[in-house]
Amino acid sequence: MRQVLVRRRLLVLGCVSAVLAAGCGVLPGGTERHTVTVWLMKDSASQEFLRRFTEDFERTHDDIRLDIQIQQWTGIVDKVQNALKADPDNAPDVIEVGNTQVPQYVEGGRLTDLTLESLRDWDMDKWLPGLADPGRWGTQQYGVPWYAANRVVIYRKDLFEKAGITSPPKTRERWLADTEKLNSGGNQGIYLAGQDWYTLSGFIWDEGGDLAEESGGLWKGTMDSPAALRGMDYYRQLQALGEGPVGADEEHPPQSGVFAQGRVAQIVAVPGLAQAIVEKNPELKDKLGFFPVPGRTADRPCAVFTGGSDLIVPRNTDQRYRAVAVVAALTGAKWDTDLARTMSYVPNKTTLASAVAGEEGAAAMAAGAAHGRATPSTPQWTAVEADNPIKEYMSKVLGDADPVAEARRASQRITEALDPNVA
Repeated sequence: MRQVLVRRRLLVLGCVSAVLAAGCGVLPGGTERHTVTVWLMKDSASQEFLRRFTEDFERTHDDIRLDIQIQQWTGIVDKVQNALKADPDNAPDVIEVGNTQVPQYVEGGRLTDLTLESLRDWDMDKWLPGLADPGRWGTQQYGVPWYAANRVVIYRKDLFEKAGITSPPKTRERWLADTEKLNSGGNQGIYLAGQDWYTLSGFIWDEGGDLAEESGGLWKGTMDSPAALRGMDYYRQLQALGEGPVGADEEHPPQSGVFAQGRVAQIVAVPGLAQAIVEKNPELKDKLGFFPVPGRTADRPCAVFTGGSDLIVPRNTDQRYRAVAVVAALTGAKWDTDLARTMSYVPNKTTLASAVAGEEGAAAMAAGAAHGRATPSTPQWTAVEADNPIKEYMSKVLGDADPVAEARRASQRITEALDPNVA
């Protein structure tokens, strides 16, 4: 999980490194300002964005002073868990968390239930599902979607043109055919590492399957379902049209470096990776394009793993209503679209996608995010990723092992990780 969060930060254009404001006091008119402490993660928003937001928010909320404190991703889970148990004087009032981290913090009843505000004021039915679903526990909404980022296809426009491909594919069937054309003349049609399980997840979801499912309060791995097996079969066909290592993921070696060598037509990655590619090979600057991962049919892109952040309000805050006001402002249309444009993110609602329509990479992300998903919403999912059986399963299948037998084995290991009592 942490690996996804780190890779996602490749999108970021600026860095925040300072606490913007602190303390409380009394304005000349006699209004007392109450400090609301906000923990935001490093590189989630630029310093300039936070300066604009703080000035506007404090101008329109004369009883609140913002104390925005920047946190590091390393070690953040333990730090947040400790903060949720602290006394109000030593705890933040609003915390940014990775969307898939929310289930870890819900346990123990230490988050504020924001269901009423979400239904009444925030149009939660328009939120991106990949952000909203992990922030929900049962029927209660605890995490409020802030911004999203997800994978698209980064491609070489010149190689597409040379192969006679006049427009990006919109179906997975056409994508295979086009990639086969590109896989010639010493070029790889696509560089797809054998253990890129986030990309595989999208194909599984697109087929109607899932990595694990919950029934009666118990979770069970479902990599051996017919839908999941179809997703893996498609991954196998696509991966074969390149030279991606069967036994490694997209970071070993970093796929940006492989792409920069100039003999790869496509990779699946967040758009921000294009910047790293161009830094390694400036000759590719005007040759890169982006399109959504194609879906089963042309009318909608493939489901994709949606990374991003939600905002939570700890139950131990003594500034609940003011904290909610901060969440409402940061996730509202004005500042959410401002953040998306500033940082090349996807806004938190499908209805705000037009805010990034002018930027090819972000627009491709937004199209995919509308059908995005997240990992199973259970605190135990971290145990699955700690010793990820999906990666091993993928490598074995790509090495010609029996897909059904390996899928059953992977499903059993996922089930055991989600509920050790079944072992």
